[in-house]
Amino acid sequence: MRGGAELTRGRTASLVLFTAVVLAVALNPVLPLAPQSGPPHTPRTEHATQRLKGRTVECTSGRPGLAQTLVRHMVTSLERRSSRVSIALYDRSSRTSCTYRADVHYDSASTVKPIVLGALLLARGTGLALTGEERSLAREMIVNSDNDATYALWDLLGRERIQEFLDRAGLEDTSLNDAGFMGLTQITAREQAKVLQLLTGADGSVLGSTERAYVLRLMREVQEDQRWGTPSGAPSDAVVQVKNGWLQRSEKGAGSSWDRGDWKVHSISAVTGRSYDYGLVVMTENNRAPEGASPEAGCDYGMETIERVARAIHRDLHPAEAIEVHQA
Repeated sequence: MRGGAELTRGRTASLVLFTAVVLAVALNPVLPLAPQSGPPHTPRTEHATQRLKGRTVECTSGRPGLAQTLVRHMVTSLERRSSRVSIALYDRSSRTSCTYRADVHYDSASTVKPIVLGALLLARGTGLALTGEERSLAREMIVNSDNDATYALWDLLGRERIQEFLDRAGLEDTSLNDAGFMGLTQITAREQAKVLQLLTGADGSVLGSTERAYVLRLMREVQEDQRWGTPSGAPSDAVVQVKNGWLQRSEKGAGSSWDRGDWKVHSISAVTGRSYDYGLVVMTENNRAPEGASPEAGCDYGMETIERVARAIHRDLHPAEAIEVHQA
């Protein structure tokens, strides 16, 4: 009898465990995959995924538990937002990377401007041999996001030299607009993160250290009212380099300045200083102004979407240092 009772309890426990597993999978949890390991002495990494609106949020990390935490909080931040979002994150210190719809193309808006500056510096060669006028235009383009300054440099360089920078930087999925519209350059979150890695890394094969430092300095000095987006919630003692972009355009093409259609709102930032060495790209579209609201409400919605997920990511990467911001 005792043996039979133990067998019954064992079957009951197995049934309860099986039911719990089925329910957990049905509720779409973060799925931690087996830690990845390589040859002896190769650091192990953890991998986690979760579905969000038909696509996969995916993270890998060398820090135990971080991949699962990032995936879970990214999904929580975005699941109730109507924005269509793409994300690319890298953190060299913890060997972390995350992506979500990272290969989807977007109109670049002003986030293409560091590429234009990179093309200018590549064309002029090492030693930062820019004229005074070029320096002035570069500053206006990055710090103030001035479109006239950008087009002045765009025309000065020509399509061929800008394309040369794309080729040298390995930005194979970034496409210049055939009609020459700077803000309609097609970009992806993955390749924008690649630009940040180029600027903050040690590889001088595209731009020398002096040129990379120059681009980052201008991105650090971006005017205060344009420092929204991915810097939100970053550690207070970090150095944050940022470039944002926003463009109002319907799905059927460019509209008037009061087009109530789609706002493209993007933000890229490199976080450095002390032990920080990471970059975050968040790109959004389908940020629409509600009927009866100011058209700018769509842009504001996109900014809020970016900042919600940025705060979650900064807090997960550096919980002790991140600025505490309570989300509604």
